[in-house]
Amino acid sequence: MGTFLLVFFGCGSVMSAVITGAQVGLWQVAVVWGFGITMAIYASAAASGAHLNPAVTLSIAWRRHETFPASRLLPYWAAQLAGAFLAAATLYACFSPFIRRFETAHHLVRGQPGSQLSGMVFGEYGPNPAVFGTAPATVALLSPLAVMLIEALGTAILLFFIFALVDRRNRDAPGGNMAPFFIGFSVAIILSILAPLTQAGLNPARDFGPRLFALLAGWGSIALPGPNGIWWAYIVGPLLGGPIGATAYDLLIRAVPLAAEQAVIDQTAGRVPDTIGASRG
Repeated sequence: MGTFLLVFFGCGSVMSAVITGAQVGLWQVAVVWGFGITMAIYASAAASGAHLNPAVTLSIAWRRHETFPASRLLPYWAAQLAGAFLAAATLYACFSPFIRRFETAHHLVRGQPGSQLSGMVFGEYGPNPAVFGTAPATVALLSPLAVMLIEALGTAILLFFIFALVDRRNRDAPGGNMAPFFIGFSVAIILSILAPLTQAGLNPARDFGPRLFALLAGWGSIALPGPNGIWWAYIVGPLLGGPIGATAYDLLIRAVPLAAEQAVIDQTAGRVPDTIGASRG
């Protein structure tokens, strides 16, 4: 349910922007994405922890296996993929007449080269067709490897932020009630930078579920494997980047001993460090 809501609002914001022109600029799309993620987390966290993203699930199983065993990976991934696919189907049921109208107006033949301009409302493409177009020379600007690395970078930053926001040892984190808002806002700021390049999926389920639906809905090879066989980059990139970002947070930030943290606080406040109390904390 959580991933359904994420994809419904996320892909829905892209769809309303591309197909109807309702959204004004990339930042507005990013903000809708961010608030959609925030509400999806609030709605589903009590039941599942609201991972909503296979890269998040993998990162938590990798770095927090004491609370989330690896045996839960496949069931979570299956649920995330199912939610994403159903959200894409729901959006298509709502927007299909307008997608056909858009294709007619732009002389697009669904499933033929160039139709990624309409297919981008489901799966993702790099460079972003809405920004750079679909000419072969444009498509060649980013190889699948480059797309994978950009997606890995964006997902690494996202997981770094998520681990910081939910870390109970992080005294400056906003707290459990506000963490979903700032996670959504983190996605929005990453989208604002990377979406012109790769559409910034950052989530294998968000890309592959809608991409599978687009394959069945007539986009054919434009959906899967996509131009230059790009589909794998949106799965491998986030699954590599997520654990890297989570590990970076644990090693660079969380690994600071509590006693050392308290000593810095005491020194800043002009107090004598209470090393016994700090170590006890």
